[in-house]
Amino acid sequence: MACAITLSSLRFISSFLLLATLIVATSAAGNFFQNVDLTWGDGRGKILNNGQILTLSLDKSSGSGFQSKNEYLFGKIDMQLKLVPGNSAGTVTTYYLSSQGPTHDEIDLEFLGNVSGQPYTLHTNVFTQGKGGREQQFHLWFDPTANFHTYSILWNPQSIIFSVDGTPIRVFKNMQSIGVPFPNNQPMRVYSSLWDAEDWATQGGRVKTDWSKAPFTAAFRNFNADACVWAKGHSTCPGSRSGSDWMNQQLDDSSQKRLQWVQKNYMIYNYCSDYQRFPQGLPKECTVSKF
Repeated sequence: MACAITLSSLRFISSFLLLATLIVATSAAGNFFQNVDLTWGDGRGKILNNGQILTLSLDKSSGSGFQSKNEYLFGKIDMQLKLVPGNSAGTVTTYYLSSQGPTHDEIDLEFLGNVSGQPYTLHTNVFTQGKGGREQQFHLWFDPTANFHTYSILWNPQSIIFSVDGTPIRVFKNMQSIGVPFPNNQPMRVYSSLWDAEDWATQGGRVKTDWSKAPFTAAFRNFNADACVWAKGHSTCPGSRSGSDWMNQQLDDSSQKRLQWVQKNYMIYNYCSDYQRFPQGLPKECTVSKF
């Protein structure tokens, strides 16, 4: 006997298929098997839980790292990290965007470990045309080792916005009009690593890595790149509805207030305030915009 398919049944099937497609797409967005390559560490980097979790580890022999399969030219990049717990002195966990070559561009988030009970230092920097020196450092207002937290880089033609759990901590504006270089023409990959920097990372290298605590492990999840993918010499951006969320995004009044709160209470170093470092005068961008 033939089965009659009603209009309501068709609507249910259509809705179910759409939901299934959205679930698959969402899963793929954060799937490390599809989105990244483990690039070094001789097995110390691992992709787990069907691609939903990635861990990097560090022992006395080596650290580990990965990079995104795609290159991007502008976008909003999100990653959730849970940092090395306990005595992490000497370890550095990095998450950054970078192009290649001597005149590379780079947008850095680096997490400098410390002895147990002391806060991590979140080190940020922006390189343009191979030159950095634009460091700002922060302590976080939570324990970054207890749970996963979202760290975001929004990079569009107007500015670079660094955010933690949706709260902006730093803005680097495009000021090419006054001669300040801005990274806007070199596609970049996402990179991450866990490595030993005991010679400088913790209190200028005064506190060394305690290798009896090794291996040190950091975990990553929910990598998402809502970004223009670079391939074969040109970029393909998301549709206008998706892309409009970040391509022209700037801080509104509420976000400006949260940025000021972070910088007032948690910033521990700002190159734009380091007059000893720049006795001949602060970099040009520091005199134009307070950020």
